[in-house]
Amino acid sequence: MSILRGFPHRRPHLAEGFLRKLTHEELLARSVPPGEAGLRERAPVAGMLDNIRSLYNVGSIFRTSDGAWIRRLYLCGYTPAPPRSEISKTSLGATETVPWSHHRDPLDAVAEARRAGMRICVLEQTTHSVPIFTLTRDIFPLCLVVGNELTGVSRAVVDAADMAVEIPMYGVKQSLNAAVAYGVAMFELMRVLKGPT
Repeated sequence: MSILRGFPHRRPHLAEGFLRKLTHEELLARSVPPGEAGLRERAPVAGMLDNIRSLYNVGSIFRTSDGAWIRRLYLCGYTPAPPRSEISKTSLGATETVPWSHHRDPLDAVAEARRAGMRICVLEQTTHSVPIFTLTRDIFPLCLVVGNELTGVSRAVVDAADMAVEIPMYGVKQSLNAAVAYGVAMFELMRVLKGPT
């Protein structure tokens, strides 16, 4: 079955101006106005970074978190925190729009997320992880935990988790970059949350 069902085989619409890139002004009109950001309801999702090393990954994850409009981002262990120029460079200002906190002990962040009514879900390959693409809406509110670029989510956080999900891998390498994995998982959560019931 073609994924192009319903689309013309020829592309006359391109010549007619049907498909064009949006202007900066059109994109701004779609976004939350800065004065209204505090009034807009956030998704019942948090993110948790468990000992992420890279400042650039942290900045990218802030930007993804803003795009998903999550409730909070927990930075744990030695995960770098703003203000840092490397984080600002990749976050494009999202450190100002995403509520965040830093916790030296990730289990303190786990406890805080639980007090907020969230399930703890590690993005990790475990004996009982399920493919992220099989989740249903009844899992929310949820805190998604992403771990260190080399060692993954720490054993203590895995032990404290309510569930584990993984992104199916089809090649030789069995993992993605931490920020990329966070983006894939976070927007799959948004699809489940905001998609048709």
